[in-house]
Amino acid sequence: MSADPLAWLVSLEGVPSAFAGARDGIDVVLRDRGLRRTSPEMTAESLLRGAHASAVLEGSASSLAEVREGVGDEIAADAVRVSTELLALVPVVRRSPLQAFARLHALAGHGSLPDDRLGRPRDAESAALLRTVADLATAATEAPALAVAAVVHAELAVNTPFPSHNGIVARAAERLLLASKGVDEKSLVVPEAAHLALRAEYESNLRGYSSGKSSGIHSWLLYAAEAYAAAAEASPLVRSAE
Repeated sequence: MSADPLAWLVSLEGVPSAFAGARDGIDVVLRDRGLRRTSPEMTAESLLRGAHASAVLEGSASSLAEVREGVGDEIAADAVRVSTELLALVPVVRRSPLQAFARLHALAGHGSLPDDRLGRPRDAESAALLRTVADLATAATEAPALAVAAVVHAELAVNTPFPSHNGIVARAAERLLLASKGVDEKSLVVPEAAHLALRAEYESNLRGYSSGKSSGIHSWLLYAAEAYAAAAEASPLVRSAE
């Protein structure tokens, strides 16, 4: 077994260059739009847009304006609750991804699940899956940070280790890893909005990933690189408030 559990990622055709291009696009937006001049309010706006998009992907019917006003539906409220604590989990995910994932689920599921099920895997198989994903999140690897975030996202989304809100948790974990791995420390890009804008491709490629076939995984990674480029363009650094 390779000491680098994600080494295979960089051997897939087109994947390293796709992620390199996506990272360049993110870096250009963060640098050229004046990262040093950004404010906490800009980060809050990015997180709010991400919460809205993630909620819609989870089935919410609320508009961004409703979410902004605090009158969105229950799913939107769940996603916003996750977003408000997300960046506080950056040091947690670095030292204990399992704890971070559990907290994401506890936030998302608050009020809709019994307290003793919040942050808890569905069963023993799900607990083992979460341990594996946690190991991937902190693995010493040559794979790009964007690729690691994409794999963690897909693993959580398709394997549904929690009793509810797995999509919201998966997308929050992705954003959390982008921040914790230094890709976007101030969380100014909006990957959730990119997934919503590319919804058909997003859902199709997650289905492909769930097959476990190398072709499906390969396609998901290429899709993720495209989505990260779109996430940079969805940043409030680029787009004014809607």
